[in-house]
Amino acid sequence: MTVVDRAEEHAAALAAERAASHAPEQAANPAANHGPERAANHAAALAAEQAAERAAERAASQAPDDARETDLGAALEALPAAEPGSLRTATVPVGDLDAIALFAAARELDLEAALWLQPSEGMAIVGIGRAWAVEPGGPARFAEAGRSWRALVARHGDGAAGARDGAASARSGAGDGAAEPSGLPRGAGPVLLGGLGFTGRTPAADDEWAPFGSASLVLPELAFARTSGGAFVTAAVTGGDGTGPRVLGRRWDALVARARELAPAAGALVARPAAAPLATTGERPDRAAWDRLVGLFAGAVGRGRIDKVVLARRVALRSPLELDPVNALRRLAAAGPESTTFAFVRDGVTFLGATPERLARTEGRAFRTAAIAGSAPRGADAAEDARLAAALQASDKEREEHAVVVTMLRDALRPIVERLDVAPTPGILALRDVQHLSTLMEGVLRDESGILALAERLHPTPAVGGEPRDAALALIAEHEGFDRGWYAGPVGWLGADGDGELMVALRCGLVEGPRVTLFAGCGIVADSDPAREWEESRIKLRPVVSAVGRLEDVDR
Repeated sequence: MTVVDRAEEHAAALAAERAASHAPEQAANPAANHGPERAANHAAALAAEQAAERAAERAASQAPDDARETDLGAALEALPAAEPGSLRTATVPVGDLDAIALFAAARELDLEAALWLQPSEGMAIVGIGRAWAVEPGGPARFAEAGRSWRALVARHGDGAAGARDGAASARSGAGDGAAEPSGLPRGAGPVLLGGLGFTGRTPAADDEWAPFGSASLVLPELAFARTSGGAFVTAAVTGGDGTGPRVLGRRWDALVARARELAPAAGALVARPAAAPLATTGERPDRAAWDRLVGLFAGAVGRGRIDKVVLARRVALRSPLELDPVNALRRLAAAGPESTTFAFVRDGVTFLGATPERLARTEGRAFRTAAIAGSAPRGADAAEDARLAAALQASDKEREEHAVVVTMLRDALRPIVERLDVAPTPGILALRDVQHLSTLMEGVLRDESGILALAERLHPTPAVGGEPRDAALALIAEHEGFDRGWYAGPVGWLGADGDGELMVALRCGLVEGPRVTLFAGCGIVADSDPAREWEESRIKLRPVVSAVGRLEDVDR
């Protein structure tokens, strides 16, 4: 970066500070609908973009031809103006980017951001800004979200097509509302990113989950996708007074330039050690309550009232230092490439994690899911690891817990599938700190109903709730003592065609300033031992603890 570039960056920061301190409420993007704080953030971001515009243009003019970004703003401006309630998108191929660096660049501008990263599959999606959102609540939130998204997509092409025809137009570039190449790979094009919550209840105003709401699926103004078919960026505008096409184009150029600066150099350390000291400030349930509740739930199973129930813990930690969510994401992705690393930012709070558990994935009528339940620690060496895995597969208690999940998924899927393939015996899913029993399931649905309809049928599985579902959820609500929020709920993405992927939000936490709140749960059956379950929960907390800092009392 030249001295002039740094001067532009400094000017952008000063402009952003002035805009944030003086921006009136009406400067906010109406699509965001988050009040004065978001108004200030939105105005600050625009000021920063305007101040950085000359630097971005200069960088583009000095770059070799094959390194220049396609003019996204011009592609959008070539489309007819977006009428109220309509959607206009443009998708163009771009050079590959470090997804976490792009996410970090968006956070620096105080923009709403989302990250979806699957290192083992070479897949990444980064959502930036908010063009449109659906934020339903309650048990009907899956269906309501699906209806709203289909209605918007149906107005995406020429406005006259049906919902699924409109989705096809959106992905093929047909119709007046899209400037996109045909045959876009999975994940490219307009997508929703977000979560649907564990229960769908609206959190209290003073709850740590308040910025996330009961559920929230956001259509980003800018969405970067790295896929098997290349890298793409999609810009989306809706009718109203949202961000204009040219501003989006300049914003993308500035974000790309900053992401390239933030990306680790070839051969450099990908993530720094997480050295921030952490102290426990609260636990719910605490150890005494945990022992009592495990006994209570195990007794309910033993009396035949219930087959299984999952008891979760919430652990609040604090550091004297500001925690670094971006470095935590790098550590999570590096430590668990077989997991899905995710992050969602709402009003300065980051919900992040690295989950191994897929709720559902759809592509047309094809689908995949998995039963993951039954756990054991990893060994200190290969021999101990194999011994622990063998003991896990032989454990009556762990196999019983796993079988409950397999049976529920099979029973839930049978009425809606044309074909269902279930692995005959559970395998071992080995993660960094823990290993699980895992049974893969895939097949063909009778109808091409999309990811949300399938997720509604499956969530919550006995792996995070219990069985029978209603009885287990009643016990959790009565005794657990905290709102799970998005923990153990579905998080992920879906495209204009209704297909996508939802994972179960596990191995996760909320990060805000020097504070982090972590979550972990254990399946309780008749012969569950409180001490053993407590130790299992501690192991499950370890990945996020070690990603954000150093906890002195981790073994207590």
